[in-house]
Amino acid sequence: MFGSMMFKDLLISDLIVHAGRYHTDTEIISRETTGQINRTTWGEVAISARKLASALETLGLQKGDRVATLAWNNHRHLKIWFAVSGGGYVCHTLNPRLHPEQFAFICNDAADRAIFFDKTFMPLIAGTRAHLRSIEHFIFMGPRDEDVLKAMPDAIFFDELIEQGAADYEWPQFSERTPCSLCYTSGTTGTPKGVLYYHRSTMLHTFAISMPDGLGLSSREVVLPVVPMFHANAWGIPYAAAMTGAKLVMPGPGLDGASLLELIDDEKVTLALGVPTIWMMLLAAAEKAGSQMATLKRNVIGGSAAAPSMIKTFRDKYGCDTVHAWGMTETSPLGTSNVPKGKFLDLAPEELFPLRLSQGRPPFGIELRVVDEAGQELPRDGKSQGALQCRGHWVVETYFGQETSALTADGWFDTGDVATLDSDGYMVIRDRTKDIIKSGGEWISTVDLEGIALSYPGVAMAAAIGAVHPKWDERPILIVVRKEGHDPSEGEILAHFEGRVAKWQIPDAVVFVDAIPLNATGKMLKNVLREKYGNMLIERGA
Repeated sequence: MFGSMMFKDLLISDLIVHAGRYHTDTEIISRETTGQINRTTWGEVAISARKLASALETLGLQKGDRVATLAWNNHRHLKIWFAVSGGGYVCHTLNPRLHPEQFAFICNDAADRAIFFDKTFMPLIAGTRAHLRSIEHFIFMGPRDEDVLKAMPDAIFFDELIEQGAADYEWPQFSERTPCSLCYTSGTTGTPKGVLYYHRSTMLHTFAISMPDGLGLSSREVVLPVVPMFHANAWGIPYAAAMTGAKLVMPGPGLDGASLLELIDDEKVTLALGVPTIWMMLLAAAEKAGSQMATLKRNVIGGSAAAPSMIKTFRDKYGCDTVHAWGMTETSPLGTSNVPKGKFLDLAPEELFPLRLSQGRPPFGIELRVVDEAGQELPRDGKSQGALQCRGHWVVETYFGQETSALTADGWFDTGDVATLDSDGYMVIRDRTKDIIKSGGEWISTVDLEGIALSYPGVAMAAAIGAVHPKWDERPILIVVRKEGHDPSEGEILAHFEGRVAKWQIPDAVVFVDAIPLNATGKMLKNVLREKYGNMLIERGA
């Protein structure tokens, strides 16, 4: 033996210990369900997490038990995250936007033993309680509330429970391969599946996203995670904020443009993260209010591809750098982040812009490849298009409760995306496998068509789908929501595609609607649109 290094298991409790000790007075801002603003600090969150972990033991929970949350992004939810995982339990974030039947299925599949809930979601709890087979403890996230007691006489109150805990509670030590949290896929194409994260995988993911070529958090940032904590663990931001000591601004239920704008301007937010639909609302609110969002230097877009016009608006009008990112529940979730390499920094903004439209490149810890229909790897030339697959330190191997591997025979996870990779590792999502349009044997990207549609001034939202065609099998059509105060015609929108794509890729029709249906994580439900409009060209006599 020539020497050795200390070994310490990578545990989530270490994050909150660090934040509480070295970033004690850094603020955590959160909007309550009442609309009021709560101000606390990492120091107070660290103490409360210890007390809550201690109090959970009094409920008779055993290590490894699943403890569910049905909550917005707020300070209580943050304390629950660290208390549950740090105490050796599994924090199961539930998506309140799911259909009640799916909600009950997920609770029962996870065998949750306790659930924390915000008042907003009390009707969902009350309406499904008879079907929740394993939950023994219902914990309201607030002080004693008579309305809650009337509806649920056995409710436990967060503020009372936490006072039963011990501030000198010692975080338990265990293997870093212990499960820490559980998220379910949105289940739009089948039964939702659970992804069980480990302390080790989560900690490695936290290191990766905190780095400059990841999402670049630091103690100098004021971070607004608009992406909900029930959506792939808020992309890991609460963990990374604790690791780096960043100030957190948590929006609670106020996800409309005006509410987010108020937080950005009042709290001097420097970094915000969310899905494209959120940013469309924010841009509209900033335009209406005349705000310059002066402190916002970066925003991260994930969940689905962002329109090029949106990225340009943030850059040119607000001086905000938009970072495209990609990931999935199955990848914890970060898989790529679009940060330019040093060799590109001398490029003019317009020369760099095509690169910024990609979903970026993987951090250390993730490998990507694209394969053809036979499973053979395709060249990394930025042109060869195939099924995107990944593997790495924070990628799912088996789904919760299932013994069958989720991987290919040679150990890769198939993402369900169609993509290209270039020699620098930059990845472009061309489409979802189930959404890409095949017309006359040639592929048409719905992502490209939607981006062009959204660059037209009168279009607020657009979805491209394949409609059945008697000659070409499928042809693209556009489902469009007009911007308020605008009235573009079908002909005007289709003319906008001239010269931007090959003539045969221009959609055959435009359908105007008041709203496009979204799933529980804000993505467009194209299966619903295909069911409703998939035969319209046949019906028109195409």
